[in-house]
Amino acid sequence: MEPIVLNHPIVEHKLTVLRDKRTGTKEFREIAGELATLLCYEAMKDADLEEVEIETPMTKMKAKKLNEQKYAFVPVLRAGLSMVDGILKVVPNAKIGHIGMYRNEETLEPVEYYFKVPKEIENREVLVLDPMLATGGTAVDAISQLKKRGVKKIKFLSIIAAPEGLDKVQKVHPDVQIYCATVDEHLNDVGYIVPGLGDAGDRIYGTK
Repeated sequence: MEPIVLNHPIVEHKLTVLRDKRTGTKEFREIAGELATLLCYEAMKDADLEEVEIETPMTKMKAKKLNEQKYAFVPVLRAGLSMVDGILKVVPNAKIGHIGMYRNEETLEPVEYYFKVPKEIENREVLVLDPMLATGGTAVDAISQLKKRGVKKIKFLSIIAAPEGLDKVQKVHPDVQIYCATVDEHLNDVGYIVPGLGDAGDRIYGTK
């Protein structure tokens, strides 16, 4: 499946602020959450609604309601945590899992150190959250771990994606729909997205 890329002036504006090296930690974190909210709206466009009966101040009526228990959101630690608050503004009662990975700076391959997801994860639609889709190694591994647990419907949400990462995920997991705010030019020789925004984790938590 081709990636779904947000195309909106407000998204462009927020991306510009996010990329700027002068943007501080607090503002960076807030904007990452706001972009996650917008990505979630797009990714939930095909959500199934259930019919319920409610009573307004005027009358009883049939209405549509989302079954939030059908969904789980799984951020990839640590940068993916920056997207959780924005996601929960859309689906506040969704269950949250965590996958802990870091990138080996020599091989650029992901190393997993933590995996904990909600019960009955195999019966839920899972949205994986990671603000940067660079080499694609982390995304591929996270998706593979979820599939091993029986998850059948997975979406991947990223703020900035590189063509190399998109290609890798699409080749290994062609059934996973990717949503991103933009697709950048390329990866540099150490696996960072160009023009990108630097290391998302460091900028979110002020560790560099």
